[in-house]
Amino acid sequence: MNWQEWVTDYEGAIRLGFFFGIFALVALWELARPRRALSVPKAQRWGANLGLVVLNTVILRLLFPAAAVGVAFTASQQGWGLLNIYAVPFPIAVVIGVVAMDFVIWLQHVMVHAIPLLWRLHRVHHADLDYDLTTGARFHPIEILLSMLIKFGTILLLGPPVVAVIVFEVLLNAVAMFNHGNIHIPERIDRILRLFVVTPDMHRVHHSVHAPLTNSNFGFNLPWWDRLFGTYVAQPPEGHKDMEIGLSDLRDPAQTDRLRGMLMMPFRSGLGEYTINRRW
Repeated sequence: MNWQEWVTDYEGAIRLGFFFGIFALVALWELARPRRALSVPKAQRWGANLGLVVLNTVILRLLFPAAAVGVAFTASQQGWGLLNIYAVPFPIAVVIGVVAMDFVIWLQHVMVHAIPLLWRLHRVHHADLDYDLTTGARFHPIEILLSMLIKFGTILLLGPPVVAVIVFEVLLNAVAMFNHGNIHIPERIDRILRLFVVTPDMHRVHHSVHAPLTNSNFGFNLPWWDRLFGTYVAQPPEGHKDMEIGLSDLRDPAQTDRLRGMLMMPFRSGLGEYTINRRW
């Protein structure tokens, strides 16, 4: 068995190991060097946010047992997708696959901010009144399903190697926990880091209560897309410690930080001023 087969066979264990490892690391970092004081008790928020993670995981496993890796394996076997049609060296195909899928996630993120119907789903993520590593996994089940279908379509069109999909999935989960972490990174280090990866200070701007800032810094992993397409904002005007997190029309913890409230949020009336097309 070569390393590619080993990675494919143990994909589930690899992803789970990275998830718990990064979660524990960022959680300890938050305890040791928090960036901001939390406004809602952590037990309440974590119970709801992690409860949503468990629910989403169960739904995905029931509906898509093979998930993205299974689709990538099928595409590889059938010769589907651009990278399978053209003879691209394996290392280059892996890099192209990871970067291209990251760009699609960026486009998807812009889309859920631009289309009112999709914003109804995505505001579950933004309605968190605090900002820590569990915010990075807080998504409505319908949005999770939509994201998976977009991922399937991207894989079938692009045809990335199975290893590229596994690397991307591990990176997406790990970096989402990192850049949603309530962690302090010295400014001089942050300035360098954000040239290569989305940092907590960079992405926290995106969770500001102010709509123009909410519609900036869409990147989760690679920071280049926001700079390239003019959606990059370096810092919040009021500073990270004083900035207000969440949505102006959803400030009741009973709605924003309870599992039932999060599941029902897309069906409540009113969208506020956050969808991009309402700003033009």
